[in-house]
Amino acid sequence: MMNKKLLKNLDYKLIVIIGILICIGCIALWSATKDVSGVSELNKQIMWAGIGFVVMVVVTFINYEFYEKIWYVLYGIAILLLIAVLFTNPINGATSWFNLGFMQFQPSEVAKLFTIISLSAVITKINKKSDDEINKVKNLLLVGILVMVPVVLIAMQPDYGTAMVFLVFTVLMLFVSNLSKKYIAGAILAVVIIVPLLYMFVLPTHAKNRIKVFLDPSLDPLGIGYNVTQSKLAIGSGKLAGMGLGEGNQTQLGYLSPKTTDFIYAVIAEEMGFIVAGPVIVLFMALILRCIYISRSAKDNFGALVALGIAGMFIFYATENIGMTMGLLPITGVPLPFVSYGGSSMLSNMVAIGILLNISGQRQKVILMG
Repeated sequence: MMNKKLLKNLDYKLIVIIGILICIGCIALWSATKDVSGVSELNKQIMWAGIGFVVMVVVTFINYEFYEKIWYVLYGIAILLLIAVLFTNPINGATSWFNLGFMQFQPSEVAKLFTIISLSAVITKINKKSDDEINKVKNLLLVGILVMVPVVLIAMQPDYGTAMVFLVFTVLMLFVSNLSKKYIAGAILAVVIIVPLLYMFVLPTHAKNRIKVFLDPSLDPLGIGYNVTQSKLAIGSGKLAGMGLGEGNQTQLGYLSPKTTDFIYAVIAEEMGFIVAGPVIVLFMALILRCIYISRSAKDNFGALVALGIAGMFIFYATENIGMTMGLLPITGVPLPFVSYGGSSMLSNMVAIGILLNISGQRQKVILMG
């Protein structure tokens, strides 16, 4: 009976959206790697998408309320993985992956979802006492510690892009949890004060250089500014209809790198044009709106917060990845969900969709969160 209700209420639009995004990503990946040995990346991407679909289906039929009961176990697993990965051999200068032979597993992908679940469980428990309970200092400190532990561990890898997503979904979740305006104003003031201090005294030289070149790529056109310059050229060259699959200059001549992960959107824009690149943005907007709708129609506040946290995750990744390829945001190396090549990213995103589908399957008409 429960499964019938679940299947009836499932948000099938969500499945259609991610299906289209995966197809577009695979087409771009095929074109970007068709003349090199990297064509194996397409085969792996199709494999991980298939495995991810199976995992998504399984997760869809797991009652999301179960995660609320074991949040501390999930959080502990995430922290242990983030600590363990720091002792691995660096790959491209970062200790962010476990080399499992058949794939490189990135524990921060798991940590994102487990932290969203943990925050949702803790905030829900806090708010059950009273509407103003979240504004007590001890409770805000608890939330802050839960978030900052994985953020610090991920920053130590270093992976500042992934660390930033934790802050985005935390702010979003707190914003709808009756957080006092004085804390919101205080947080904004703290950011204004702390960010310059971090820039001057904490950020390593290479990170500062990235920011300087982001503001003016001509400062290092053949170094740090090279990738964003080539990306902007690729996007501009695509115009309306694109240069054609396998015909993009920046993509095919090797000027765009890494073209299968960070700059996959530039490949789409150059070879398929605005007629495809534009709808990709629309698809991500639709994906985020579906997440928000699921949050607002969830049957309880835990489900609502989990869905909203996942929405925050997708908001950050889509905005940052597409923005950095256009030169509008700093390059942080974050993937474009469901489109960029990557097994860990694909699997974690499919798990997130499975959780959303389960929440949507148990939805009600009453909107719990305004």
